[in-house]
Amino acid sequence: MLGLRRKLRLDTERMVLRPPMHSDFNPWCALRRDSEVFLTRWEPSWAEDHLTRRAFTNRVYWANRAIGNGSAVPLFLLRRSDDMLLGAITLDNIRRGPAQAGTLGYWIGEPFARQGYMREAIEAMVHYAFDRLDLSRIEAACLPENQASRGLLEKSGFKYEGVAQSYLQIDGRWRTHVLYAQLRLDRRGRTDAG
Repeated sequence: MLGLRRKLRLDTERMVLRPPMHSDFNPWCALRRDSEVFLTRWEPSWAEDHLTRRAFTNRVYWANRAIGNGSAVPLFLLRRSDDMLLGAITLDNIRRGPAQAGTLGYWIGEPFARQGYMREAIEAMVHYAFDRLDLSRIEAACLPENQASRGLLEKSGFKYEGVAQSYLQIDGRWRTHVLYAQLRLDRRGRTDAG
């Protein structure tokens, strides 16, 4: 399992995407803390211990297990030029058999938003999911008012598929989300968001 984690690395033009390591705690904690207001309106409520070393250690162990058992691919985004942690992307809830699908989630620190990093990361993850994991479908969801995330998904080749009522608890409330998907063999034309 450890060998699998060390081998998992996606390279993009400006970044290296790799699993989290224990040594990432300080930069992760600082970036999450400094971006808290920016992130929390789009994320599930943070646990009281969210920014503790113990919670981060559990996150690293979960990432290693998930990669090892094929249930998720959680990766940190590090800028190639200076090894700066920018955010994270996770392909989670990987389903095999007839579904061959997974669910995409991501976050980026406020100082690095709207600079094309997440689009680069999404394109690398989608390529990995289709080419290496042999998935057929990647799903993503976001709040209807999150225009930045919706635009990012659409620019990255995801197509609007509909609405899910009370899909996730965000900031302590059940919230409706808009659903997007990208298919490996997509013959649909552009779909317009509602």
